Amino acid sequence: MTEFISPSYPLKPAMQMDNLSLRFFQERDRLFNELHTRPFPMLEEGARVSQLAILHRQETAEAEYRHIQQLCERYSVIPPAQGSSCYYQSFGGFELRWERHTEFSTYTFICRADKTEPFLRTALSLLPSAWLAELPGEIISGQHIEVLDMPEQMSAPDALRHHFEGHRLISSWIGDRQARLWTAYRIHSDGFGRILIQNSDLNACQTGRLVRRLFELETYRMMVLLAFPMARGIAPEVAVMDKELASINQQINAIKGLEDERRLLGQLSTLAARIEQLIADSNFRFSAARAYYDLVISRLEDLREQEVAGLQTFNEFLRRRLTPAFRTCESVSEHLDDLSKRIDRASELLRTRVNLTLEAQNQDLLQSMNQRSKVQLQLQQAVEGLSVAAISYYLVGLIKYTVGSFADMGWLSHPELWVGMSVPVCVFLVWRGVHKLHERIDHN
Repeated sequence: MTEFISPSYPLKPAMQMDNLSLRFFQERDRLFNELHTRPFPMLEEGARVSQLAILHRQETAEAEYRHIQQLCERYSVIPPAQGSSCYYQSFGGFELRWERHTEFSTYTFICRADKTEPFLRTALSLLPSAWLAELPGEIISGQHIEVLDMPEQMSAPDALRHHFEGHRLISSWIGDRQARLWTAYRIHSDGFGRILIQNSDLNACQTGRLVRRLFELETYRMMVLLAFPMARGIAPEVAVMDKELASINQQINAIKGLEDERRLLGQLSTLAARIEQLIADSNFRFSAARAYYDLVISRLEDLREQEVAGLQTFNEFLRRRLTPAFRTCESVSEHLDDLSKRIDRASELLRTRVNLTLEAQNQDLLQSMNQRSKVQLQLQQAVEGLSVAAISYYLVGLIKYTVGSFADMGWLSHPELWVGMSVPVCVFLVWRGVHKLHERIDHN
């Protein structure tokens, strides 16, 4: 066994560490406290909870602050601080929990249930109707949840169906049969969905987490489906552009000249611009749908449902109906990306063909210019020979006149001999002068 040897130096007491001057990252506290933002509520049996998820659209955070502040002034409670992303406050008869997210805000209202039947009254009935009507934004999701004690005798679907306006019910056990969920996943006459929780063995914390998870399921499910109308609207146009690309690829094999290549390259550029515009318009929505879908699947797995014979579970119902819509969005998004890559490949092929055609034309042009240069050189050499002969002829003529004059004056005899001897000298001097002139030109 290894023996523990205490250090020879004294350890500082814990209180002495407070005197150290440490420099922390300036955002450290805010980042650390993100762990404790948006806590789940503590809910007992007999709780009524209603939630509204509202899209921001053009509304700003200041509009939400002002609206919540009006409610706070009416009930004389402390309003939220400017810049805050969440607000939890008791208003006496109900509790408000407001949270602002990237694309939407949630308003959750909690109150105690009375002895009436489920959903005859909701938490929203305690709110001023005028204040509710002026909520900034558009409601994307509305849900009522009631938490009741588990009855001694197990409830049958027919006995609870009237609470959901006669719709077919979905039900499952949660955890180790600690609670049972009931819903119809329908929009009822008040515009809201309904979920009934029959609690058997969940404590207040577990019930609060369950309620929060169910609200998130509904909100994230609707946020996923925001991309579905966009996908259905884009799909026909993407199919048309796919056919256009296939037609262009077929025409590439029948190209006859540079004009055909330029025409097809122009068509590809136009098609690529349309594809990139569609990608830019839809990329955020499709990316958000993927993120929200992952959250929905995560929340479904967290429920740890157990099937009730003859009834669908939340997991089975939502996966079967939500996944096809999400896959449609994924298919359109992938189709757009695939079209963009195929257009890039076709454009690169066409540009390569155009470059090869231009290089061939340039090579033919260079060969033609080389041939013309050779002809010009031959003509130049011929002209130079003629020029030497012509200049020499005129120079010999001048000498002939000069020698004839000297002979008439008696200064020379045999003038023809002198003229004949001057011919090679003149030719050599003219040739040498032309040669020196070429050397000087080439040197410059």
